[in-house]
Amino acid sequence: MRRRAEVAVVGAGAAGLVAARELLREGHVVAVFEKSARAGGTWAYDPRADADPLGRGDHGAPGAVHGSLYASLRTNLPRQLMGFSGFPLAGRVFAGDPRAFPGHREVLAFLDAFAVESGVAARVRLRAEVLRVRPLGLGQGERWAVAWRGEDREVVEEVFDAVVVCSGHCSVPLVPKIRGAIWSLPFSSHLTAVIPDKTSCSNASMLVLWVTGIDQWPGKQIHSHNYRVPEPFRGQTVVVVGLGASGIDIAREISHVAKEVHIAARYSGDRLGKIELYNNAWMHGEIECIQDDGQVLFAEGSSVAADTILYCTGYRYHFPFLDLDGLTVDDNRVGPLYKHVFPPKYAPNLSFIGLPYKSIIFQSLELESKWVAAALSGRAPLPSEEDMMAAVREHYRRMEEAGKPKRHTHTLWPEWVEYLDWLADQVGEPHLEAWKSEMYEETLKRIWSLDEGYRDLWEEEEENIATGSP
Repeated sequence: MRRRAEVAVVGAGAAGLVAARELLREGHVVAVFEKSARAGGTWAYDPRADADPLGRGDHGAPGAVHGSLYASLRTNLPRQLMGFSGFPLAGRVFAGDPRAFPGHREVLAFLDAFAVESGVAARVRLRAEVLRVRPLGLGQGERWAVAWRGEDREVVEEVFDAVVVCSGHCSVPLVPKIRGAIWSLPFSSHLTAVIPDKTSCSNASMLVLWVTGIDQWPGKQIHSHNYRVPEPFRGQTVVVVGLGASGIDIAREISHVAKEVHIAARYSGDRLGKIELYNNAWMHGEIECIQDDGQVLFAEGSSVAADTILYCTGYRYHFPFLDLDGLTVDDNRVGPLYKHVFPPKYAPNLSFIGLPYKSIIFQSLELESKWVAAALSGRAPLPSEEDMMAAVREHYRRMEEAGKPKRHTHTLWPEWVEYLDWLADQVGEPHLEAWKSEMYEETLKRIWSLDEGYRDLWEEEEENIATGSP
């Protein structure tokens, strides 16, 4: 007999919406808590930006603006890889944007329509901020207290059988360390961020970035969390730190108005120097330090007098509402987690959806959600706590053996297909279609090519294939 659980879902972005759909399909009772005024999560564009140039609010807390989208953002995966089963984005237009790589407004309209059609919209509580989640007891009958604050500012505590954390990880930026003033996050007393004890020039993927000399640098600093439009950088010399998808996009866009753009990235050794596809952009190694004369010195020995350093260095996992023992965020590793989803001590009644990245994310979200829903009903029983912990330790051992840094714990690539297929096996779903894998890998190649027209070129190639043109 299947268990019917009352489940609190924290967050109404893509992860929370698809999690709620799968929970409802499995027969569970669902309440979705969303602290903002609308569903959509990171896809809900907010033209505002935090006042602090690095996205930090008063007293070192994260800033008030949740969203990190820039005005021109388009998906970096084509429509065919962006939908959910039974509700595709491909072949449909939701906000008047039919492009193969649509803008954020199209994706938001898609998520709105998905929430309505799936029946999830009626389960979403807007302006409902979760303040505290804590277990009420251990064992098979464990339940969870969820304290939340509504629009009337009243705090209410409700009890649920399970909690699914879908709060996203693209709103609290990784920022540089200013000597004597590390940005610390307000984690609970038990769920804490472990800060590495190092003093090097720079590390663009560490939980905290160290840039020697930055505290004396007179220029402007900003994180991509606060980037919206390129106009403020007109005529400037800008150093963009990071070579992820957003760093590439923003560097391209800024190059149309800036005097010069210099990209600083760790994995850039094979393409140092002038970028052929741009009139005014150069590729460098990571920032070595800020020199006494204010010049930004790069690892390969070149330097530049910059007006602004723009950090496209990613985001922190951040769960300030969790009040429990046995779970930490250490150098951006959330753990221990069995297959990135279940903390063994609290499984299956506490789970996380959407922590892994570098994959076909919407499909990953859906499969994780199906697994959580089935685990809660008893249709997909989990291993024992001891066996899950053993699997976690083995994962960490293999990472260390392969030289994979702790901060990359939730990076799926290049084993992303294996992860999706493993999830599919847990819930009786078919494995990933070969064409999707091929399309994803081809998209990655085009992103790293630095060609700003790769999205539109893709559309032209698709049209030529459809019409038989060369």
